[in-house]
Amino acid sequence: MYLCEYCHSPEILSASRFTIEHTIPKCLGGDDGFDNLALACRRCNERKYNFVSAVDPDTEQIVNIFNPRLQKWADHFIWTNGATEIKGTTAIGRATCNRLDLNDLRYPRTDSICNTRSYWCKTGLHPPKDDPCES
Repeated sequence: MYLCEYCHSPEILSASRFTIEHTIPKCLGGDDGFDNLALACRRCNERKYNFVSAVDPDTEQIVNIFNPRLQKWADHFIWTNGATEIKGTTAIGRATCNRLDLNDLRYPRTDSICNTRSYWCKTGLHPPKDDPCES
């Protein structure tokens, strides 16, 4: 199963094909090599844009955002609220959650990706089996 490397949404449940995005944007010196490419859903790709850093809301420090080529998802994120919300467990995770708005916090709960994830859970295809979940 193909997953967005940022939010771990399954491509099979998406209305559109996922894109290949540059972890380090070409405008910042990134290249087209495999080590600089990641599979991303449209939401994450558009929100990441050309950012490589963001502010950790807990410490107010600028940190690098999550890089799926250099880091493991489970080291920075955990599923909460019945696997509908992604929680950053590190400065990188928290900053990435904010920068990519991984839980659609700007929208009412009924219009958010969190609501959609609740339906995905019913399919058995979400959360990904190896992802950590808060008990």
